[in-house]
Amino acid sequence: MIIVSFLSILLVSFAILFAGTYQRRLSKSLQVRLEEIRDSARNANTGAPLLDLTEVRRPGLVVRLGESLARYGFAKRLGRLLLHAGSTATVGSVLLTCLAVSTSSALVMLLLFPLPGLILASFLAGGMAPFLLLRLQRGRRLKKFNKAMPDAIDLMARSLRAGHSIGAALEMVAEQSPEPLGGEFSRVFQQQRFGLRFRDAMLEMADRVPSADLHFLVTAILVQRETGGDLTEILDRTSHVIRERVRIQGEVQTYTAQGRLTGWILSMLPVILLVLINLISPGYSRMLFTDPIGQKMLYAGGALIVFGAFVISRIVDIKV
Repeated sequence: MIIVSFLSILLVSFAILFAGTYQRRLSKSLQVRLEEIRDSARNANTGAPLLDLTEVRRPGLVVRLGESLARYGFAKRLGRLLLHAGSTATVGSVLLTCLAVSTSSALVMLLLFPLPGLILASFLAGGMAPFLLLRLQRGRRLKKFNKAMPDAIDLMARSLRAGHSIGAALEMVAEQSPEPLGGEFSRVFQQQRFGLRFRDAMLEMADRVPSADLHFLVTAILVQRETGGDLTEILDRTSHVIRERVRIQGEVQTYTAQGRLTGWILSMLPVILLVLINLISPGYSRMLFTDPIGQKMLYAGGALIVFGAFVISRIVDIKV
């Protein structure tokens, strides 16, 4: 009975996720037909302006879910996290994924260890997993961006010394810098070409990328455009400051490596030992899961492990 319930709820969860991301066959055929018409019109064009054919799609469940939740604060924060992570997912798709993952993890825990506290914890952990992956993706993207920042600023300064304008310097950085920095500067350059003010384009880039180094660069450039001064000298000093911050951050990461490793070992060691002991001697810890006092000890131990990991992470998290 439990297995049947598990499979039924699992199928329902993935059916919801599939229904939200499924594109109707008619919409696909219409999109293909529009692309063929647009390509043929472009090939037969004799100089007359082409009419841009937009996509014709019916809003699916994911779009409707995102639109209905757009007015809530958590949906706005999630959208901002997706923007910072550079993800192509939507708010609705992430929420549906969280629902499917949390339901599946709770059902797996129900089959393995049918304890209310563990089932609730697995449900919450499964729901938080997509958010943690997005935060990890944002961290990796931000790390790549900050790593390429000093070289991009030096390239911009050399371009200005050669007599190029600030727009040409941005284009050069966009062409010769790796992603994601090159893509962000390319977007700024394109926005400026299409008529957006330079100040607004730079502020939008600073809003898309939560980098303290980028905010420092944008502030320095905008202040120089308002008050005047030698922009190349400002860029050189900015590059020097950013390189020093990166160097100090590397030293801090080295000094706190032992503390981070200690936190991981102390957090995972009880769980790993519990699994290994039960593999060597099956049923050894059965009392912990069946006796009420043992269940309370499990809850208390899990809470203390989480609290200890949080304290250690706060200790080794040194801001530069």
